[in-house]
Amino acid sequence: MQWTERLFDPYAAADGAPPGEIGPFARWLLADTWRAVGLLAVVASLVGASEAMVAWLIGWIVDAAAAGADRFFAEQGPLLVAAALFFLVIRPGLMILSSALSSRSLGPGLFHLCIWRLHNHTLGQSLRFFEDDFTGRLAQKQMQTANALTDTVNELTNSIGFAIAAAAGAFAALVAADLRLGLVMAAWLGVYFMLVRHFLPRIRVLAQRRAEARAALSGQLVDSLSHMATVKLFAHAGREAEAARGALARYREAALAFGRKVQAFRALLAILAGVLPVVLIGTALWLWSAGAASVGVIAIAGFLAMRLSQMSGWISFTAMGIFANVGVVEDGMATLSPPHEVTDRADAADGSRAEGAIAYDNVVFRYGRPRGGGLTGFKLAIAPGEKVALVGRSGAGKSTALALLPRLYDVESGRISLDGADIRSFTQDHLRRQIAFVTQETAMFNRSALDNILYGRPEAGRNAAIAAAEEAAADEFIRGLEDHKGRRGYDAFLGERGVKLSGGQRQRIALARAILKDAPVLALDEATAALDSETEAQVQRALERLMAGRTVVAIAHRLSTIARMDRIVVMDGGRVVQEGDHATLLAQGGIYADLWAHQSGGFIGLDEAAE
Repeated sequence: MQWTERLFDPYAAADGAPPGEIGPFARWLLADTWRAVGLLAVVASLVGASEAMVAWLIGWIVDAAAAGADRFFAEQGPLLVAAALFFLVIRPGLMILSSALSSRSLGPGLFHLCIWRLHNHTLGQSLRFFEDDFTGRLAQKQMQTANALTDTVNELTNSIGFAIAAAAGAFAALVAADLRLGLVMAAWLGVYFMLVRHFLPRIRVLAQRRAEARAALSGQLVDSLSHMATVKLFAHAGREAEAARGALARYREAALAFGRKVQAFRALLAILAGVLPVVLIGTALWLWSAGAASVGVIAIAGFLAMRLSQMSGWISFTAMGIFANVGVVEDGMATLSPPHEVTDRADAADGSRAEGAIAYDNVVFRYGRPRGGGLTGFKLAIAPGEKVALVGRSGAGKSTALALLPRLYDVESGRISLDGADIRSFTQDHLRRQIAFVTQETAMFNRSALDNILYGRPEAGRNAAIAAAEEAAADEFIRGLEDHKGRRGYDAFLGERGVKLSGGQRQRIALARAILKDAPVLALDEATAALDSETEAQVQRALERLMAGRTVVAIAHRLSTIARMDRIVVMDGGRVVQEGDHATLLAQGGIYADLWAHQSGGFIGLDEAAE
């Protein structure tokens, strides 16, 4: 049944952003799957209806056998053959098809589709979105939401569809046997649904709280594990254990509240399930004793009573799981559905390779805070090919100015232009392809050294990546790498966030990535800060080649960066307060002169280095 695996594309893109309400949110995730969902619902309903058919066949066989054994096979032969075909071919075939649709179509396919759509939407969020949450918590939310929605759809279409059809068929079979039996079942179903209506909404709320507590626990554990070096250096393993204990306690309390409600619900259902066979079979026996029903009716009532009794617990447990999963989906939706803060305009386009003229025009950006930090009326024009150093005290706005250039955030007012065009007129991908960014805190993936360098330009190929590593003075140490699986050199994995490398090694791989990207604009945030003197000299030669013919904006404190800049821009309070060359700024006094006076040897030998 391979055709069941191709009923929908598990990597189909979603239209627009996810809505913030549970129904539309689920439809957004489930778009393009309705053919598979509908088919499973129909097949599950047929399987459920077959339960009533089984009861009817049992009753018919009992009544036919009671009529006389000598004529049984002669008179009922064709119908017995049809019954055998039903039991041997039709009913198993429906069950096999239902299983295939559930296990090979909706099960794996729907989970993949949900993760694909949620992850793609999350990747488009602004940097602020990730700064405000735990990475582990976000990943947990994606997994929980996809799992919960997959289980909900499977159970709704498979189990609930089966149950509704089975209950409707059983009711019809009982009414056909005797109206009073149908009334007994209707009364029992009324009590059953009253219990369901009372408990399931409450279980849903408790499940939502449990999901939030579970995600918070995951975020706490990941936060501790991802900063293990800091934990050990400050001897705070006990402190982290206590933090984990607190998160575990909150999760346990949420889980216990959920468990108590579930236990009460199941206890009442167990009592109700025991009532059904007593009242239904008892009513059938009373009717038979009064001559109002045949032995076959007792058989039908007995079979259906036992099946419905068993099914009531199973279906209630399934319905409880569905409501719990809906709570999980709602919890995930609250975290994952916010619209993107930084988006492409409807008329945004890809331009040609940039010349590199940059202008900040009265830019204001305060990270959403009314005061403190960011930029306030920031103005700066940089010519194509010009190399500008941004200096200033901590908090002056230097990093903010760099982060706004590739639209990691959007300006709150004012504008930034590239070659005279507002950067918002370009698609984000095109804009970011024009800028090679090297930060002091280098980002490494737990992938091979080759993959990390090729992240700058994946289509460049292995030879170009190796050439870039040679330029960045990284080739020698990369060839000596070996990971725990025996992979060597450029194929060795670097560990999470590149923990197997020194700070200088990570920086050189980041520089190789920027060299390979070959972008017209280069943004540097103390790109040589983590290097020793010998390695810094090698990397500076690579940086000189990289900066040639490019516009460079660099956050700089060290001589090795400032000495190679055409202009020094001094920032304070989110504004430009001084600009010029080193000698001019020293003569002016002010912030730059103060920074120079307090610098402990970092700028010694400026004249020689400049030469």
